[in-house]
Amino acid sequence: MSKSSVIPWEDKPADCNDVMWRYSNNPIIDRYAIPSSNSIFNSAVVPFGDGFAGVFRCDNKAVQMNIFAGFSKDGINWDIEHEPIVMEAGNTTMIESDYKYDPRVAFIEDRYWITWCNGYHGPTIGMAYTFDFKTFHQCENAFLPFNRNGVLFPEKINGKYCMLSRPSDNGHTPFGDIYLSYSPDMKYWGEHRCVMKTTPFEDSAWQCLKVGAGGVPVKTDEGWLMFYHGVIKTCSGLRYSMGAALLDLEQPDKVLYRTQPYLLAPATSYEQNGDVPNVIFPCASLHSDDDKIAVYYGAADTVVGIAFGHISEIIAFVKNNSL
Repeated sequence: MSKSSVIPWEDKPADCNDVMWRYSNNPIIDRYAIPSSNSIFNSAVVPFGDGFAGVFRCDNKAVQMNIFAGFSKDGINWDIEHEPIVMEAGNTTMIESDYKYDPRVAFIEDRYWITWCNGYHGPTIGMAYTFDFKTFHQCENAFLPFNRNGVLFPEKINGKYCMLSRPSDNGHTPFGDIYLSYSPDMKYWGEHRCVMKTTPFEDSAWQCLKVGAGGVPVKTDEGWLMFYHGVIKTCSGLRYSMGAALLDLEQPDKVLYRTQPYLLAPATSYEQNGDVPNVIFPCASLHSDDDKIAVYYGAADTVVGIAFGHISEIIAFVKNNSL
């Protein structure tokens, strides 16, 4: 259900020399799109019905972090619920949560699974499922604190569910590598494997401090296409950019290729200016049967933007510019 015949799209500008390009009407979701919001960013979308559905990070004017459901006919113009998602008990009665942020959504088998950074004695990976984006069933947290950027694969691999994550600490993590974990039932997770580490400063400085998985990986003939964010600490603070990697289809902890140069870095006013300046944070993508992909990303921890590309061209770029 991650593929749609019609996705948001805008052709590449004639003066663009990059493999991916921004939507000319970015940001598509403003920070004040619902009455209570201070900012709306780092959100996930999927095809749903005759349009799209999404789970959105909306920080309110007390800067309390929570997730909200939303719907769209075209993937660009969104109606976001004015109240946060209320969870029912899923495979557990323990649905405690001090905060929720940075959701991802994957359709697996017969339902939509939401993962997010869940506040339970520190940040960890919360999980829930829904069939209709109206009723949500919260399940056991996947891991102990501290962890962030939990991203599910859209299908079982070798008979097991798979999730990427980034073990962290309780603060604004000054480190971070991507790991993979397996589960037989979406409740108990183990077989943890290191997937991808940060890079030496001299080799690729934009991703030398930490890396984290973006949206749900896209299955291609060349491997799992995983968009990810990379971070560098600069004189003026942290800078988040977007790259991509290809993971082995049967052994997704094996990186086949990863970008040495970034695909997209903060360059526009809405990416460079906001509550947290200089951030591009991918959380979702929509792709079509005709090689097109639209990547949704949070900009400056304030608004939501889209970037476009052709899957075949992105894969060629990753392979030809790999570390």
